[in-house]
Amino acid sequence: MTTGLDFENWTCPVPLRDTPTVVMGHGGGGAMSGELVEHLFLPGFGAAGATELGDSAVVGVGGARIAVSTDSFVVKPMFFPGGSIGDLAVNGTVNDLAMSGATPLYLSAAFILQEGTALADLGRIAAAMGAAARAAGVRLITGDTKVVDSGSGDGVYVNTTGIGLVADGVEIGPRRAAVGDAVLISGAVGVHGVAVLSCREGLEFGTTVASDTAPLHGLVAAMLATGADLHTLRDPTRGGVAASLNEIARAAGVGVELIERDLPVPPEVRDACSLLGLDPMQVANEGKLLAFVPAAQAEQVLAAMRAHPYGAGAVRIGTCVAEHPGTVVARTALGGTRVVTLPIGEQLPRIC
Repeated sequence: MTTGLDFENWTCPVPLRDTPTVVMGHGGGGAMSGELVEHLFLPGFGAAGATELGDSAVVGVGGARIAVSTDSFVVKPMFFPGGSIGDLAVNGTVNDLAMSGATPLYLSAAFILQEGTALADLGRIAAAMGAAARAAGVRLITGDTKVVDSGSGDGVYVNTTGIGLVADGVEIGPRRAAVGDAVLISGAVGVHGVAVLSCREGLEFGTTVASDTAPLHGLVAAMLATGADLHTLRDPTRGGVAASLNEIARAAGVGVELIERDLPVPPEVRDACSLLGLDPMQVANEGKLLAFVPAAQAEQVLAAMRAHPYGAGAVRIGTCVAEHPGTVVARTALGGTRVVTLPIGEQLPRIC
């Protein structure tokens, strides 16, 4: 039987971790996810595939610059402190568009429903999506619904595609990060991942940790309004800050040096990570962004971020350097340095 696939041009070396089947780590946003794309999907797509990979793609259509992004949400549980799969789906897609400097306009929404899912739960998810879309100023304009047999899914999965417009003169991408850039973050890290974990596992950390899910395009607009040359933006979701910084460092061919004590880790997140043996830099966020900007413009951008509700906790956490290109290192409180590696899979699966 002829399949039409050119297996001879596929490359599946050690990066697929010597497994003949898909494992949870392939969906974690870390090394295994990247290697699955590089060694399986891109060779399979061939010339039809994208040449540059990011949170969204910017294409020219009739003189306009349009950003397009798609994402799927499989978070477990569907409802968690501070949000649900519904608002997470809207905010996550809006943020992917915002990281290219786009103004989000339209979303699609496709649902895969497991037979037996309570209609009341589905109604809550739909209402949460509607509320999040209104808050973000976007419209849900098309969609699809499929139902799978009981036991073939897990409640509700949501796929969204977003479309936005990028203004002339805005050029933001991972390859633009440059030596000397300041590395900024908009606020506390690790909150979403710990919120989902605490709900999923019934853990108590002395206080309720609520997800930070939020739409960030307004914050990005405030940053752009300063006139600063924003080189790179990224929302550190799966794989957390560690994965995002490593991906940017490799794409741009620069090194990144962090000051570990400057990373804003809330006490409850730090305590939870210490208890569970997790690295806060590898825990997912859903309402924070990383920014690479020229050092001379860093304070100006920070002031604009701090004046916005979703950037009130913004701080500088590091610098782009010429040394160790493609590698992220952190200066520890004891004066040493450590390499901040790209996660292999994911510490906390199914958090988005």
